[in-house]
Amino acid sequence: MGWDTSAVVGALLLVLPAVGLIAFGLLHKGRAARPFAASRARAFAQREYARNLQRSADLVIASARRAAGEGEPAIVTVAAVVRTAEERYGYDGVERRHAAAALRRRFEHGRCAADCVTDAYG
Repeated sequence: MGWDTSAVVGALLLVLPAVGLIAFGLLHKGRAARPFAASRARAFAQREYARNLQRSADLVIASARRAAGEGEPAIVTVAAVVRTAEERYGYDGVERRHAAAALRRRFEHGRCAADCVTDAYG
């Protein structure tokens, strides 16, 4: 009774990758996905909230610039940023002071003082 070489090769091709995956899983257990940490989740949510508010401010500024007539300033309001953040990103009750801060940052970053008017400083 001899071993058929094709059967041995087939068995090795089936068993070796499985053993390799098991060994890899044992060595790297817990490293691929970190356990849930509430503080890390809160920090991520705060960063995402600030980033989405700034994106909303950018969208409102661009929309106001497109809507402004020739020689007219673009009117950018905090209420528009709040509305955009709520509609686009699904936030419930965006605080006006957070939207105003995001609008001020984007207003200064985008050099809007030359062609825009805002109520974010009031």
